Amino acid sequence: MGLGGTWDDAPYTAADIAHAEAAVEAALDIGITVFDHADIYRRGKSEAVFGELLGRAAGLRERIVLQTKCGIRQADGRRPGMYDLRSGHIVRCVEESLTRLRTDVIDVLLLHRPDPLADPQDTAKALASLHVQGLVRRFGVSNMSAAQIKELQDHLDLPLVADQLEMGLGSRDWVEAGVLVNTPAAAENGFPHGTVEYCRARGIQLQAWGALAQGRYTGPPGTAGPLDAPAAELVADLAERRRTTPETILLWWLQRHPARIAPVIGTSRPERIRACRDAVVREPELTHEEWYELWVAARGGPLP
Repeated sequence: MGLGGTWDDAPYTAADIAHAEAAVEAALDIGITVFDHADIYRRGKSEAVFGELLGRAAGLRERIVLQTKCGIRQADGRRPGMYDLRSGHIVRCVEESLTRLRTDVIDVLLLHRPDPLADPQDTAKALASLHVQGLVRRFGVSNMSAAQIKELQDHLDLPLVADQLEMGLGSRDWVEAGVLVNTPAAAENGFPHGTVEYCRARGIQLQAWGALAQGRYTGPPGTAGPLDAPAAELVADLAERRRTTPETILLWWLQRHPARIAPVIGTSRPERIRACRDAVVREPELTHEEWYELWVAARGGPLP
């Protein structure tokens, strides 16, 4: 999402292409080969800049997994921002993404947000057609509950392979939902309980956006706010003990969960991408106790 320049209609520049190239090189250097896009990022310019790189680097497309999302329509004039999972819109978005990305096929297409007006049978029809045409290899969803996934899957012969959700030490509703069952605080938790378990049981990959918490726990010492400072100090301490980076500790916290969560690191800064290297090449080295210590420190109080 950080590639492609500004969020307005201004065209991307040579500097934006160079920035994207540096980010992609950093990712490939540490073993990252999955690149996550969405048609709305920078109003399509994120995909277009990435397409520039694919056009310039011979063999790059064959080395990577290309994932993108559709289903969000940004506000345009008097039309409000909205969600649209109608079959015609999905097909049109995929065709436009293929053009911007300069590729013949999308490896994974995610439906970006639930559309309350969508007919799941109509949505599934579009996905099946895209697969038969060879335009999309696999499908998943984003920001959807277990019930929403099941409703779509009931109309689709192809298995849904991923659900991308906000998950991380800074966004803990996904893990809190399980332990707040049968407590008054459960009503305040917005995460659909059972979604993690549903995906885990069916082999649906959980992808965590916001995994690095926008730097809340990984900045220089003393820069975290008062609510985040205890967790930030613990992250820094664990990183020193494990001879790794604070970014790795945050990703390990997700990867340590038995659901085998795949973090989406989000950043386009090469130095921060490289700081995630140990999360790619090393197994999570957090003990059971350390994982809980991080959780309690981040939530600011003991577990119920």
